Amino acid sequence: MTDGGWLANGPLFDLPLADIWFGLVFFIFAMFLFLDGFDFGVGLLFATRADSHEREQLLAAIGPFWDGNEVWLVVFGGALFASFPVVYGNLFSRHYLLMFAILGALIIRGLAPEMYEQRHDEDWQRWWGRAFIVGSVAAPFFLGMFTANWLVGATTIITLPSLVVGLAVVALTVVDGVAFLRLKMRGELRADLQADGYRALGAYLVLVVLTLAYIAVGVPDLRSALVSPLVVALVVLTLVLAGVYAVATSRDWYYVAFVAAAGLVFSLVSIVAGLMYPTIDPAVGLTVDAAIVSTVPLNLMSIGAGLLLPLIFIYFGVLYSAFSGPIDVEESY
Repeated sequence: MTDGGWLANGPLFDLPLADIWFGLVFFIFAMFLFLDGFDFGVGLLFATRADSHEREQLLAAIGPFWDGNEVWLVVFGGALFASFPVVYGNLFSRHYLLMFAILGALIIRGLAPEMYEQRHDEDWQRWWGRAFIVGSVAAPFFLGMFTANWLVGATTIITLPSLVVGLAVVALTVVDGVAFLRLKMRGELRADLQADGYRALGAYLVLVVLTLAYIAVGVPDLRSALVSPLVVALVVLTLVLAGVYAVATSRDWYYVAFVAAAGLVFSLVSIVAGLMYPTIDPAVGLTVDAAIVSTVPLNLMSIGAGLLLPLIFIYFGVLYSAFSGPIDVEESY
């Protein structure tokens, strides 16, 4: 028997664990972008509200959730490091300044509402309100830049696709944020958000089209993947979900709109994964099978993930059940 015993005999149950972990890494990233995405969207919508009471309502809506939602970013980093350590090292060394920018934006976004509530001084709240807005816009923008650079194999931080995808992710978080707030709000504020959702959805679709056009023209290595049945189906699904979101929003089908917003996020991440596969680090041409860790740690990680991920889902189920339903009109952060 070789070192590692039965764990070294091959993948558990002869499953394609490398491909499963590739999908799992992107699924976890999509979970973060969806759940923390509505927090980011609320931060941007915070800038559209001048009334202090309405701003308090926006903060109250995300208050119980935003710090828990960031768990998925930690899980994403851990899963990428554990399953594809070479890719983790390449990406974080290639874009380390962008990584620090993302972390800095998340710190500002998290600190700002706490500081905002410490003093009811006009100047104090104005400056910390601005910090909350900046952090909420910068974090998804930098995440979009990171995703685009990863996809096209860019070795520099600022590229045309990174800027376009960064803006697209910001617009998508507003779509997500409006859907979430219309679940949580009552009264006139809920109705006022409808137009913001439409504008963000339109901007998102335009930016996605521009991104796909750039890939078709400027990234020869991805052209064949762009017209693959999976990617074409995901693009069509995105258009369908956009239509569902628009109709549901107009008819006040709050839960349908929220599910459609979630679908838009997962579709975007799935398009990125579909374009990339079977490569996982396009900058150096590294494939999934070449980048995955060896058999023993891969099997151990798979067992651990099978035990831990259900616990994370249970935690979020309890969290969202405990704070379900609209917030009270007088509720604050």
